[in-house]
Amino acid sequence: MTDKIGKLIVIATPIGNLEDISIRAIRMLGEVDALACEDTRHTKILFDKFNITRPKIIFSNHEYNEDNAAYRILSLLRDGYNVGLCSNAGYPGISDPGYTAVNSAITNGYEVEVIPGASALPIALISSGLPVSSFTFKGFPPRKSGKRQNFMAIDKELPHTMIYYEAPTRVIDLLKDAHMVYGNRMAAVCIELTKIYEKIHRGTLSELIAAFTDTTIKGEVVIVIAGNNKKFIKEEDPDVR
Repeated sequence: MTDKIGKLIVIATPIGNLEDISIRAIRMLGEVDALACEDTRHTKILFDKFNITRPKIIFSNHEYNEDNAAYRILSLLRDGYNVGLCSNAGYPGISDPGYTAVNSAITNGYEVEVIPGASALPIALISSGLPVSSFTFKGFPPRKSGKRQNFMAIDKELPHTMIYYEAPTRVIDLLKDAHMVYGNRMAAVCIELTKIYEKIHRGTLSELIAAFTDTTIKGEVVIVIAGNNKKFIKEEDPDVR
């Protein structure tokens, strides 16, 4: 036991291009007493790439063991350890494991420090060309069409830009449901952001549906859709819908 009070340090990591890691993140990865990461094998790439000294304690914090990992993190914080928390890409807790640990630390009175870094969310939003003054991050929508349409309909009348994460195999289904719920709004499909094959596809929902029908998509995908603003809704033949 020690009189030192531990701190939880949330560390954002690159979403693709490893050069996007910050100097501060590199330093903190090497300074923490313990590190909880989504996949220890994936995080090892960063340690090897940037010659970072590995903490003596490294363990997993993934979607199947979040509760147990959070309990271990609290135990380490209680013993005075500074504990790092990272996911495979981006920020822990943003559609990645991490929320449980952060919430538990705060609830139990421990300080939480966030080390900023890359995130697909703002990159996709800015790249889309759609309004950035007001937006809502929706994360991953439900997999089934009916539930997905209900999920989308909540924001149907609101003016803010919407951001979705989606698996590449379900992109066309999401676009079709969005077209059904929102009409022919402007949107963007952002694929493999910051990576070698990064590609931004912009257009109306009907144009994007046509572009991605019978197309195989590989990699991470972010979909950005305009809010309820007539400036970003295009007229189309009713028979098309």
